[in-house]
Amino acid sequence: MAKRTPPPTASDDEVRALLARTHCPVPFHAVRTRFLGNIASPDMQGSPMEMVKALWGGELPTFESIDDVNELIGALVMGLWNRLTRHQERSAPFRLVRMEVPATRDGLATLARLRREELEGFVEGLFGDKESLDLPERAHKALGTLAEIRAMLEEAQVLAEDLTKPAASDQIAVTIGHFRELTRIDEHEIHEAVLSCTRARRQMLAAWPARRPVLH
Repeated sequence: MAKRTPPPTASDDEVRALLARTHCPVPFHAVRTRFLGNIASPDMQGSPMEMVKALWGGELPTFESIDDVNELIGALVMGLWNRLTRHQERSAPFRLVRMEVPATRDGLATLARLRREELEGFVEGLFGDKESLDLPERAHKALGTLAEIRAMLEEAQVLAEDLTKPAASDQIAVTIGHFRELTRIDEHEIHEAVLSCTRARRQMLAAWPARRPVLH
Protein backbone atom coordinates (compact mmCIF):
# COMPACT_ATOMS: atom_id res chain seq x y z
CA MET A 1 0.00 0.00 0.00
CA ALA A 2 1.40 3.41 -0.97
CA LYS A 3 2.25 5.80 1.84
CA ARG A 4 -0.18 8.69 2.31
CA THR A 5 2.31 10.95 4.10
CA PRO A 6 1.96 14.43 2.57
CA PRO A 7 4.95 16.71 2.05
CA PRO A 8 5.75 19.34 4.71
CA THR A 9 3.88 21.86 2.56
CA ALA A 10 0.53 20.07 3.03
CA SER A 11 -2.16 22.37 1.67
CA ASP A 12 -5.11 23.65 3.66
CA ASP A 13 -7.35 21.21 1.78
CA GLU A 14 -5.10 18.31 2.79
CA VAL A 15 -5.18 19.47 6.41
CA ARG A 16 -8.99 19.74 6.28
CA ALA A 17 -9.23 16.19 4.93
CA LEU A 18 -6.91 14.88 7.64
CA LEU A 19 -8.89 16.58 10.42
CA ALA A 20 -12.12 15.09 9.04
CA ARG A 21 -10.60 11.62 8.74
CA THR A 22 -9.33 11.68 12.32
CA HIS A 23 -12.66 13.07 13.62
CA CYS A 24 -11.05 16.20 15.07
CA PRO A 25 -13.69 18.02 17.16
CA VAL A 26 -12.15 21.42 16.36
CA PRO A 27 -13.04 22.84 12.92
CA PHE A 28 -10.22 23.83 10.56
CA HIS A 29 -10.88 27.57 10.83
CA ALA A 30 -10.49 27.41 14.62
CA VAL A 31 -7.39 25.20 14.36
CA ARG A 32 -5.71 27.94 12.30
CA THR A 33 -6.37 30.64 14.87
CA ARG A 34 -5.49 28.39 17.82
CA PHE A 35 -2.13 27.66 16.25
CA LEU A 36 -1.52 31.33 15.45
CA GLY A 37 -2.34 32.41 18.99
CA ASN A 38 -0.01 29.79 20.44
CA ILE A 39 2.81 30.70 18.05
CA ALA A 40 2.75 34.29 19.33
CA SER A 41 1.98 33.49 22.98
CA PRO A 42 4.34 34.88 25.64
CA ASP A 43 3.85 31.57 27.47
CA MET A 44 7.24 29.94 26.98
CA GLN A 45 5.99 26.52 28.13
CA GLY A 46 3.88 25.78 25.07
CA SER A 47 4.86 23.55 22.15
CA PRO A 48 3.39 22.65 18.76
CA MET A 49 2.78 19.02 19.73
CA GLU A 50 0.97 19.97 22.93
CA MET A 51 -1.29 22.26 20.92
CA VAL A 52 -1.92 19.48 18.39
CA LYS A 53 -2.85 17.03 21.16
CA ALA A 54 -5.18 19.64 22.66
CA LEU A 55 -7.28 19.47 19.48
CA TRP A 56 -8.37 15.98 20.59
CA GLY A 57 -8.74 16.88 24.26
CA GLY A 58 -5.11 16.27 25.24
CA GLU A 59 -4.44 12.91 23.59
CA LEU A 60 -3.69 12.15 19.96
CA PRO A 61 -6.20 9.98 18.08
CA THR A 62 -5.52 6.27 17.65
CA PHE A 63 -3.38 5.42 14.63
CA GLU A 64 -3.07 2.22 12.68
CA SER A 65 0.54 2.75 11.60
CA ILE A 66 3.59 4.97 12.03
CA ASP A 67 2.82 6.36 8.58
CA ASP A 68 -0.43 7.77 9.95
CA VAL A 69 1.49 9.45 12.80
CA ASN A 70 3.96 10.95 10.35
CA GLU A 71 1.09 12.15 8.19
CA LEU A 72 -0.47 14.02 11.11
CA ILE A 73 2.81 15.64 12.19
CA GLY A 74 3.72 16.46 8.61
CA ALA A 75 0.41 18.14 7.87
CA LEU A 76 -0.28 19.97 11.14
CA VAL A 77 3.19 20.83 12.44
CA MET A 78 5.53 20.82 9.44
CA GLY A 79 2.79 22.17 7.20
CA LEU A 80 0.08 24.33 8.78
CA TRP A 81 1.99 25.44 11.91
CA ASN A 82 5.11 26.40 9.97
CA ARG A 83 3.08 28.33 7.40
CA LEU A 84 1.40 30.33 10.15
CA THR A 85 4.72 31.41 11.68
CA ARG A 86 5.23 33.86 8.82
CA HIS A 87 2.42 36.00 10.23
CA GLN A 88 4.81 37.12 12.96
CA GLU A 89 6.14 39.61 10.41
CA ARG A 90 4.35 42.90 9.73
CA SER A 91 4.56 42.29 5.98
CA ALA A 92 2.48 39.08 6.27
CA PRO A 93 -0.88 39.91 7.90
CA PHE A 94 -3.15 37.02 8.85
CA ARG A 95 -6.41 36.48 6.99
CA LEU A 96 -9.49 34.79 8.42
CA VAL A 97 -11.33 32.17 6.38
CA ARG A 98 -13.53 33.69 3.70
CA MET A 99 -17.03 32.31 3.18
CA GLU A 100 -19.87 33.37 0.90
CA VAL A 101 -23.22 32.85 2.59
CA PRO A 102 -26.80 33.56 1.43
CA ALA A 103 -28.78 36.39 3.02
CA THR A 104 -30.82 33.96 5.11
CA ARG A 105 -31.10 33.08 8.78
CA ASP A 106 -28.91 30.02 8.22
CA GLY A 107 -26.36 32.03 6.28
CA LEU A 108 -26.10 34.68 8.97
CA ALA A 109 -25.89 32.11 11.76
CA THR A 110 -23.20 30.16 9.89
CA LEU A 111 -21.04 33.24 9.32
CA ALA A 112 -21.47 34.48 12.89
CA ARG A 113 -20.55 31.04 14.27
CA LEU A 114 -17.46 30.74 12.06
CA ARG A 115 -16.10 34.15 13.05
CA ARG A 116 -16.88 33.58 16.72
CA GLU A 117 -15.05 30.24 16.70
CA GLU A 118 -12.06 31.83 14.98
CA LEU A 119 -11.80 34.55 17.63
CA GLU A 120 -12.27 32.06 20.46
CA GLY A 121 -9.61 29.84 18.91
CA PHE A 122 -7.09 32.69 18.82
CA VAL A 123 -7.62 33.51 22.49
CA GLU A 124 -7.46 29.84 23.46
CA GLY A 125 -4.20 29.39 21.59
CA LEU A 126 -2.73 32.56 23.08
CA PHE A 127 -3.50 31.60 26.67
CA GLY A 128 -3.14 27.81 26.40
CA ASP A 129 -3.80 26.33 29.82
CA LYS A 130 -3.08 29.62 31.61
CA GLU A 131 -5.86 31.63 33.23
CA SER A 132 -3.88 34.86 32.86
CA LEU A 133 -0.87 36.17 30.96
CA ASP A 134 1.23 39.30 31.23
CA LEU A 135 0.46 40.65 27.78
CA PRO A 136 1.90 43.76 26.12
CA GLU A 137 -0.39 46.80 26.18
CA ARG A 138 -1.16 46.66 22.45
CA ALA A 139 -2.08 42.97 22.63
CA HIS A 140 -4.29 43.63 25.66
CA LYS A 141 -6.11 46.38 23.78
CA ALA A 142 -6.55 44.11 20.75
CA LEU A 143 -8.09 41.36 22.87
CA GLY A 144 -10.57 43.87 24.28
CA THR A 145 -11.71 44.80 20.78
CA LEU A 146 -11.93 41.15 19.73
CA ALA A 147 -13.99 40.33 22.84
CA GLU A 148 -16.51 43.05 21.94
CA ILE A 149 -16.82 41.75 18.38
CA ARG A 150 -17.15 38.17 19.61
CA ALA A 151 -20.07 39.23 21.85
CA MET A 152 -21.79 40.86 18.88
CA LEU A 153 -21.29 37.73 16.78
CA GLU A 154 -22.76 35.52 19.48
CA GLU A 155 -25.79 37.78 19.85
CA ALA A 156 -26.36 37.81 16.10
CA GLN A 157 -26.08 34.03 15.94
CA VAL A 158 -28.61 33.59 18.74
CA LEU A 159 -31.06 35.98 17.07
CA ALA A 160 -30.64 34.32 13.67
CA GLU A 161 -31.35 30.90 15.16
CA ASP A 162 -34.41 32.11 17.09
CA LEU A 163 -37.34 31.64 14.71
CA THR A 164 -39.59 33.72 16.97
CA LYS A 165 -37.57 36.85 16.16
CA PRO A 166 -38.24 38.85 12.97
CA ALA A 167 -35.46 38.72 10.38
CA ALA A 168 -36.18 40.25 6.98
CA SER A 169 -33.82 39.21 4.19
CA ASP A 170 -32.80 42.81 3.47
CA GLN A 171 -31.85 43.36 7.09
CA ILE A 172 -29.94 40.09 7.15
CA ALA A 173 -28.02 41.23 4.07
CA VAL A 174 -27.10 44.48 5.84
CA THR A 175 -25.88 42.56 8.89
CA ILE A 176 -23.75 40.24 6.77
CA GLY A 177 -22.25 43.34 5.14
CA HIS A 178 -21.41 44.71 8.58
CA PHE A 179 -19.76 41.41 9.47
CA ARG A 180 -17.51 41.70 6.43
CA GLU A 181 -16.35 45.07 7.71
CA LEU A 182 -15.83 43.59 11.19
CA THR A 183 -13.75 40.83 9.62
CA ARG A 184 -11.20 43.43 8.52
CA ILE A 185 -11.11 44.83 12.04
CA ASP A 186 -10.68 41.32 13.44
CA GLU A 187 -7.75 40.66 11.12
CA HIS A 188 -6.08 43.97 11.98
CA GLU A 189 -6.42 43.43 15.73
CA ILE A 190 -5.26 39.82 15.54
CA HIS A 191 -2.21 40.89 13.53
CA GLU A 192 -1.38 43.69 15.97
CA ALA A 193 -1.72 41.28 18.90
CA VAL A 194 0.57 38.77 17.17
CA LEU A 195 3.20 41.41 16.39
CA SER A 196 3.07 42.81 19.92
CA CYS A 197 3.33 39.40 21.58
CA THR A 198 6.06 38.28 19.19
CA ARG A 199 8.18 41.31 20.09
CA ALA A 200 7.66 40.64 23.79
CA ARG A 201 8.53 36.96 23.33
CA ARG A 202 11.73 37.78 21.47
CA GLN A 203 12.73 40.28 24.15
CA MET A 204 12.21 37.65 26.85
CA LEU A 205 14.32 35.13 24.95
CA ALA A 206 17.08 37.70 24.47
CA ALA A 207 17.08 38.47 28.20
CA TRP A 208 17.38 34.84 29.34
CA PRO A 209 20.81 34.15 30.85
CA ALA A 210 22.90 31.54 29.09
CA ARG A 211 24.73 28.87 31.07
CA ARG A 212 28.14 27.73 30.05
CA PRO A 213 27.78 24.19 28.67
CA VAL A 214 29.67 21.32 30.24
CA LEU A 215 32.11 19.98 27.69
CA HIS A 216 33.24 16.35 27.88
